[in-house]
Amino acid sequence: MKTTEDFETYFSGELTPTLQQLESERKKGVQMMWLIILSIVVGIGLAIATAVLRIHFVGYILAGLVFLAGTIVFGIKLSRIRRDVKIHYKENVIKKIVEFIDPHLNYNATSCISQGEFEQSKIFLQGVERYKGDDLVQGTIGKTAVRFSEIHSEYCTTDKDGKRKYHTIFKGIFFIADFNKDFIGETIVLPDTAEKLFGKLGKFFQKMNISRPKLIKLEDPIFEKAFAVYGTDQVEARYILTPALMSRIMEFKKKSGRIHLSFLHSSVYIAISERKNLFEPPFMKSMLDFDIVEGYFNYLQLSVQIVEDLNLNTRIWSKE
Repeated sequence: MKTTEDFETYFSGELTPTLQQLESERKKGVQMMWLIILSIVVGIGLAIATAVLRIHFVGYILAGLVFLAGTIVFGIKLSRIRRDVKIHYKENVIKKIVEFIDPHLNYNATSCISQGEFEQSKIFLQGVERYKGDDLVQGTIGKTAVRFSEIHSEYCTTDKDGKRKYHTIFKGIFFIADFNKDFIGETIVLPDTAEKLFGKLGKFFQKMNISRPKLIKLEDPIFEKAFAVYGTDQVEARYILTPALMSRIMEFKKKSGRIHLSFLHSSVYIAISERKNLFEPPFMKSMLDFDIVEGYFNYLQLSVQIVEDLNLNTRIWSKE
C-alpha cells in the first residue's frame, strides 16, 4: 500500500501542474460568484434609492435589469465553470489518485454500484424510492475482484397535506468484493444500536426483528456489543465470522466508523456511512491545498485497504 510520503511526492510531481490549471479556473468561478452578489446588492440599492428619493419608476426598471442581467449572465457562466472544473478534476485528479493507489483499478466518475446490487445485499430493507451515486472504482486488488462507489439511497413519506419528503436510507461508500466462497445462506452484520441503547432489553428487540433471519449468538462479547449478526444458517455464519475475521472487522470499524456488512452470493458487501459528498473539487478553498487532496487519497486508500484488513486475498476456501 502507498504511504502518505509516497503521495506527497506524487502530489508535487504529477498532480500540482494539473491543479494549478484548475485553480486558475476556480478563481474565475469565484469572481463570477462575487459579480452575482454585486449585481444583487446594486439592484437592491437602486430599488431602495428609487423608493426613498421618489425617483421615476424608471429607477425600478433599472434596478430590475441590473439584478436580472447580473444574476442570469454571471450565474450561467458560474454554472459552466463549476461543471467544467468538476469534470476535469475527477478525470485528471481523482482518476490519477486511484491509478496511483493501484494500477489494476479503474475509475469512472459518473457510474456507481447499481440499485439492484445495493438491494441484493439485504443490508438495508427499506424500499428505495430515490437512488443516485457516482465515483465507481472497480478492478482487482491482488486476487480479489472489488467494486465500490458513492451511493445515496432514500425513501419517501407524504404528510397530511400531500407534500412528499425524502429521507436518507444510506449515504456513503458501498463496497462489493469477491469472498471466494459460494454461500449457502445469508449472514448480515449490522451496527448493534439496540443493545447499546437498551442493554439486555436490546437483545430482546434484536430477537424480535421479524424482518431479519435468526439472531446469531457468537462467542466474542466485544464483537457482539458492536454488532448484531443475523443469518439463515447458524453454522455457516460462525464458519464465516471466525475470531480472526471478527477482530479484523473491529479494527476496520475503528478506522472507518459506522459500517454494515453482509455475506451472500459469494460476495461480501460493506456499507460505510459518510454524510459529506466525497471526491468533489473544492470551490471556496485553493485547489493546491494538499490537506484537501490528501483527504481524498486517505478515503480511497481506506476503501482499497478493506481487502487487506479483512484478509480477502487469503484463499482459505475455494468456490464449488
